[in-house]
Formats: sequence, C-alpha cells, structure tokens
Amino acid sequence: MDNIILTGMPGSGKSTVGVLLAKALGYQFLDVDLLIQEREGALLQEILDQRGTRAFLEAEERAVLSLDCRHTVIAPGGSAVCREGAARHLSGLGSMVYLNVPLEELLRRIRNMSQRGIAMEPGQTLADVLAYRDPLYRKYADLIVDCPPRQPLDQTVQLVRAALRSGGLPR
Repeated sequence: MDNIILTGMPGSGKSTVGVLLAKALGYQFLDVDLLIQEREGALLQEILDQRGTRAFLEAEERAVLSLDCRHTVIAPGGSAVCREGAARHLSGLGSMVYLNVPLEELLRRIRNMSQRGIAMEPGQTLADVLAYRDPLYRKYADLIVDCPPRQPLDQTVQLVRAALRSGGLPR
C-alpha cells in the first residue's frame, strides 16, 4: 500500500502535519479520532468518561481495522499502537512514521489534558503514557522523525518528506 501513517503521542502534531503532508503530496487525509467520534456518536473524552479506557481502545481498534484506503495520510489516535491488531493493520496499510516529540514539548503543547480525549488511566501522567507507548511506536515505525521543541510544523512536514525519500518509501 502507498499510505503514510503518522504515529506519536497526543500533541505530536499528527493531525496538523498530516493535513499539510497530504496537501503537499496530493494525498487524502484521514483523522482516525474523527472517525471514532462519528462511529461512536460521542466526543473522545465523552467515550473515555462514560465508557472507560478499555471501551475507548476497543472503539479505536474497530475504527482502525475498518480502514481500507490508498494514497492517504492517516493520523491514528496516539493509543492505536496499544492494541496489537490495530498496530499491525496500520503497519500493513503503508509506511509508519513516528513523530518523536520530547515530553517537555508535549506538555507545552497540550493545554487541555482533561478534555483532550487521551487514553490514560486515572493517576497516570503524560510521562507514564509516553514511557509505555514509546517502545510501541518504535516497534511499528518504518521511520522515526525527531521533532525538536518549538519546531514549526511546516518544518516537520519537510523532515517527514525527506525521511520518506531517503528511506525509499513513497515520496
């Protein structure tokens, strides 16, 4: 497949970079978080608050497993790699690019942690979530793009495109 899947933590820029990348490549853009909300008839945070993290991850996995597209930049939720079936399906759809953003930058970017729809258990911090997910992002990534603090998103798009070219992947 010729899709590009942007993985990474909430606040890593998957959706924003994804839109810009899709536009630059002439691809479609698909935000899995929006697909989940449409399919479940609720906002991400409502799903987490009313049904719990497990139900949220199940809904996310169902949404990911339903994906069948071409020439698309896909921005899955940051927790998609937490379910092996979802992570493997994404990996089979195309090139997975991990947007690796330092914790300090994620904390700076995420202002509305309790309303953002982040799959985390009560008492967990963003640092805890990153410590758990980082090895999973790396496991499934075809490419890792390091995103330094305060880097403009258009520069991240250029880094992703350069990494795809040098990695022999589409574009």
